Amino acid sequence: MPNEPTNHTNNSQTIVVDADTFDFTTLEQQNGNASVIRFRIENPDVRAGDVLLVLSGSDIYFHGMIGLIEDGWGVATDRRGSLLPATVQ
Repeated sequence: MPNEPTNHTNNSQTIVVDADTFDFTTLEQQNGNASVIRFRIENPDVRAGDVLLVLSGSDIYFHGMIGLIEDGWGVATDRRGSLLPATVQ
């Protein structure tokens, strides 16, 4: 019997956090807003390719894909519409 191809589905998830309690470091900024951020990953089910959504009430402050996870830290990018204030380190 020939091997049947295996279908794998990559399902991304959206990680929603509150802007008031979200801790991050700005890696890149545009016009005073964080466009690339580094943040602690608390949930082991979060994967690269998931979407990070940072909300302040019903306002979207950051909406970007998590492109890298390493040593418990994630990096996400929102170069189009971030309203998340850049942090000063």
